[in-house]
Amino acid sequence: MNHAHQTTDAGNHGHSLNDHVHTSSVSESSAHSHAVAAPPAPAAIVPNTITLDVPIQRGSTTIAEITLRKPNAGELRGLSLQRLHQADADELLKLLPRITVPSLTPHECAQLDPADLSEAGGVVISFLLKRAVRDAVLSTT
Repeated sequence: MNHAHQTTDAGNHGHSLNDHVHTSSVSESSAHSHAVAAPPAPAAIVPNTITLDVPIQRGSTTIAEITLRKPNAGELRGLSLQRLHQADADELLKLLPRITVPSLTPHECAQLDPADLSEAGGVVISFLLKRAVRDAVLSTT
């Protein structure tokens, strides 16, 4: 990476690198080394977890959020990728029981609020995109 140094008469220097400021002192020789700490990691974000507008009641248990796992190719058997890309409700209702945590039954998936189903469709579409395309789409939002 390119970065510039500013040096004082006392041999101290400073510079910024990737928005991080670093300072160091240098002995009389012109050679020196330093390390730049990595930026702090962002808080853990689980983008495929959906907080349900209308929680699911399963006996005495209330399911208020679900997490969608990225399906593997086998879990997509019998489904149309084109229809999944279009967030087709029938196709989503076939896939969701295979990839929800906690695992939802087909009947529970069919009872999802339309807004919750739509959000799940958006997550599923993101699973179907190549990483570079997904990152490009997310960086413009």
